[in-house]
Amino acid sequence: MGLRLLIFGIFVAAAGPAASQPRSEIYKCVDASGKASYTNDARETAGRKCQLVTTQINVAPPQSKQARPNGFPRESAADRANAKGKQREILEQELASEETNLAKAKEDLAEQEAVRNGDERNYARVLERLQPFKDRVDTHEKNVEALKRELANQR
Repeated sequence: MGLRLLIFGIFVAAAGPAASQPRSEIYKCVDASGKASYTNDARETAGRKCQLVTTQINVAPPQSKQARPNGFPRESAADRANAKGKQREILEQELASEETNLAKAKEDLAEQEAVRNGDERNYARVLERLQPFKDRVDTHEKNVEALKRELANQR
């Protein structure tokens, strides 16, 4: 069992340097005392009793001359400008939608502030009821600001 692991280790070790060569041959050489050793260097087999064990041909796909190092295709200036235009259009649509949502949230808050329930004698209960409406207004205001910043950065 130990000899098999040793042989496997030798094959693995021999395959590492051989991977850079287009063709790799592995030889089993037996010395005068009967001890086997493995090599992938044909020069080491000269004058020794060696047999060819395996031949591997490593094939790598040819590199494309137009391939870029990062793997992304080339983009023309017109494509880039078109994409920026579309991105700006989408941002403007989102901004208009968010401003509409903000106006609606402010209306809802104003309506709720005008309502007084009989069980809300304590002002803390009124604030508790109004808090979700205030939170919606705050969220939409932040979204509008973020969209305006992003549009300003696009120029």
